[in-house]
Amino acid sequence: MLLEEKNAVVYGAGGAIGGAVARAFAAEGARVALAGRTEAALEAVAKEIRAAGGRADVATVDVLDEAAVEAHADAVVRNTGSLDISFNAVSLPQTGIQGIRLTDLTPDGFSLPLATYPRATFLTARAAARRMRGSGVILTITASPSRTAVPLMGGMAPAWAAVEALSRGLAAELGPQGVRVVCLNAAGMPETAQLSEVYGLHAAAYGITRDAFEARMADRTLRKALPTVAEIADAAVFAASGRAAAMTGAIVNLTGGLIPD
Repeated sequence: MLLEEKNAVVYGAGGAIGGAVARAFAAEGARVALAGRTEAALEAVAKEIRAAGGRADVATVDVLDEAAVEAHADAVVRNTGSLDISFNAVSLPQTGIQGIRLTDLTPDGFSLPLATYPRATFLTARAAARRMRGSGVILTITASPSRTAVPLMGGMAPAWAAVEALSRGLAAELGPQGVRVVCLNAAGMPETAQLSEVYGLHAAAYGITRDAFEARMADRTLRKALPTVAEIADAAVFAASGRAAAMTGAIVNLTGGLIPD
């Protein structure tokens, strides 16, 4: 198995992407620490992992709270012996953030993503890096608007761009100690509740149906299909594994060709 004997932390593990990645990590042999705000959602993922023969621990953690993140990372190392993989998949409700022209957006609506995503990524990545000795992988995730000119994204695109810049900086500093940092850049996955909300907000702004907006987005990809959550999880497993040992400081393109590299 690709992640056998590895100990992974997944922040936002109660969500669609975090949960899928946690299950994929566990299926490949990792012991997974599920962290997030909603215990019931975390326990549901843990139950699935354990039913499949995997190992999972649960802790409620506010990823914007420095002390809470540090204490949880200490507990992971104390309970498992190491912290080998860290993946941050936290998210925000998007109403009042997307689907609004920048000139009509409130300052709070613009600044909330900028105050949340980079800070959460910084705190969780820093906690992991401080405890990784000689090896380790830190994964981050962003979306295609970080590198394209997309309307009605508010502060989300700048926040994702900041996460990508942070990922490169971390990779440069942590590489000499054997820690890799890889950012997954994905196009929207409409099967998730959050992306369904986002597509609805954009569709309303354009005066079309949600399904029509999803079809428009799929048509912009080269393969005429948006990525799935399972595809993102598979890519996360590969990036976290030894098979990607030469990969760091990279933005992994999972947009289906929406952004051609």
